[in-house]
Amino acid sequence: MFLGEFILSITNNETYKEKMTISKIKKAKHEKKLTVITAYDALFAKLFEQDSDMILVGDSLNHSFAGAQDTLSATLDQMIYHTKAVCAGAPNSFVICDMPFGTYTNEEKALESCVQVYAQTQAAAVKIEGGEERAHIVKHLTSNCIAVMGHIGLMPQYVRSEGGYKVRGKTPEDIEQLVRDAKAIEAAGAFCIVLEGVKTEAAKAITQAVKIPIIGIGAGNVTDGQVLVWSDMLGFFEAFKPKFVRRYLNGGELIRQAVKQYKEDVESGLFPSKEEEY
Repeated sequence: MFLGEFILSITNNETYKEKMTISKIKKAKHEKKLTVITAYDALFAKLFEQDSDMILVGDSLNHSFAGAQDTLSATLDQMIYHTKAVCAGAPNSFVICDMPFGTYTNEEKALESCVQVYAQTQAAAVKIEGGEERAHIVKHLTSNCIAVMGHIGLMPQYVRSEGGYKVRGKTPEDIEQLVRDAKAIEAAGAFCIVLEGVKTEAAKAITQAVKIPIIGIGAGNVTDGQVLVWSDMLGFFEAFKPKFVRRYLNGGELIRQAVKQYKEDVESGLFPSKEEEY
């Protein structure tokens, strides 16, 4: 099956999906593992809607699709544009907008930025990176009716200040800090937390330390759910493959095969056929 047939078969499935809520997300910690995937446009959001519990519009879009070296160049306008598209494509999904670098440096700026997201999109929540040092910002947002997903551990927006992407939770002291981070974000009112790039031992301690779901990415299978970047898991981003990624589709190769076949059909005159003419 070519990718186009694969997409069409799923797109034609209009099965209704009951929308996830914050209360259901919190309750899931004791009932089931949560499935989260990124999306950046209406087409793929629609494909992911039926089987995902949440869709994250990640600032990873600038890394994966704009060719940037990291996520720091994503702007608020970009994130709003893509969040609007995802919400349009998956209206029954719980959509989270990843707040880009520099949009929540203090309480006032964070609230102003998040209000823009809420006013201009149908996002159900926002995501911000940071632990104890950002708990006051999370508290300010949740106190002003903004639902927040936290993000601790390896944080891509800290890549330059920390000198690269570094796995966390390698020492007892760092595990203790991560637990404090998770508890502080929980106390500030976050409904769940992304935990990225940590040792499994640390992920287990953090997951057990809080009552809200911990969504892992590169944190083993001991968390309350998992999130992956769609272009990684479907094999479209081929520059490198992180250790924690499992590829469920060889998307890049499928695309190349389809384009090659299209080229051959054009050059041979097989496309368009009589059935494809007006």
